[in-house]
Amino acid sequence: MAEYRIISSDNHVMEPPDLWTSRIDAKYRERAPHTVMEEDGEWWYCDGMKISTGFGFGGAQTGRRFESPEELTSGDVFANVRPGGYIPEEQIKDMELDGIDVSILYPTLGLQLFKVPDSELLTAVFGTYNDWLGEFCKAAPKRLAGIAMINVDDVEVGVAELERCHKLGFIGGMITVYPPEDRRYDSPVYEPLWAAAQDLGMPLAMHAATNRFGSGEGDRASTNRFSVTVNFDHYVRMSLTDMIFCGVFERYPRLQVGAVEHEVSWAAHFLDRMDYNYTQRARGVSGYRFKNDMLPSDFFRRNVFLGFQEDGLGIQLREIIGVESLQWGSDYPHQESTFPRSREILEEILAECTLEERAKIAGGNAARVYNLN
Repeated sequence: MAEYRIISSDNHVMEPPDLWTSRIDAKYRERAPHTVMEEDGEWWYCDGMKISTGFGFGGAQTGRRFESPEELTSGDVFANVRPGGYIPEEQIKDMELDGIDVSILYPTLGLQLFKVPDSELLTAVFGTYNDWLGEFCKAAPKRLAGIAMINVDDVEVGVAELERCHKLGFIGGMITVYPPEDRRYDSPVYEPLWAAAQDLGMPLAMHAATNRFGSGEGDRASTNRFSVTVNFDHYVRMSLTDMIFCGVFERYPRLQVGAVEHEVSWAAHFLDRMDYNYTQRARGVSGYRFKNDMLPSDFFRRNVFLGFQEDGLGIQLREIIGVESLQWGSDYPHQESTFPRSREILEEILAECTLEERAKIAGGNAARVYNLN
């Protein structure tokens, strides 16, 4: 794999327990994320709500799935988290060990914070995290690339934070994968967001497990149905369909939107269903027609990127999905991460690909979308 660049399009940090208690504005401090020691480990709480993200998942058991998967647990303690999750120099060391050139960084606890109902608090929590991550990435700006957390409950406020983070050197923003029922992504209220992201050259990522409170499913910390986790791709498909069919990518042709950590094999069937309904059913045929004979799948292949870890079936379907859409990521330091066997796993799942395809999927596509060349 040494003949081309390997970029993990989906690495993570593990937020330290004092991130918010030591940094956030005093008016939010008592309600901000903090940890509490319980019988089965150390757990996060925010605004009185227990968050289901445990340190076992978040970085205390990195690599254990390869050696002793029967010992995996949700609960653990921060003291056991791999230091690369919160110390930039240590993450660089692990990147060297795993053969990774650049890590594109998402939060861990932050994914679940979209479930926090209070929008003002959430904006403050996201802004504090972004400040911390900006400092984290400054330790090695050519190798650590941050994705900002953006609350779009108030689009004007969200756009301002996206612009602020662009100035701080972030390469993209993360928005909820599944917005509230009365504000899906086909709403015109998001027009300033799409325009700003396009103008700034900031891709917008929809990461798995970021369902917003009020979206109707997967949006409560107390709800832990395994079916939600197994079917994460349902929510990103709904949001992408709303964007595509309401013409977001026709109006903003340079906008890039990502489905991150949903794997990719679902996309082949999804593309077929979009085009079929657009061309073969009355609601599609009688509705708005895209300019220049564009099909829904054309916008998908031009404007959407897909982050995955180990979806061998998806790689088999790469010609249907579009090789240029695919971005590999290790998910370091999470429990299901490919670390420390990333190169071995990449070689296995990309074995039938051409050298050009391998170079694109392993890093070239991410470099192009995020302007990392």
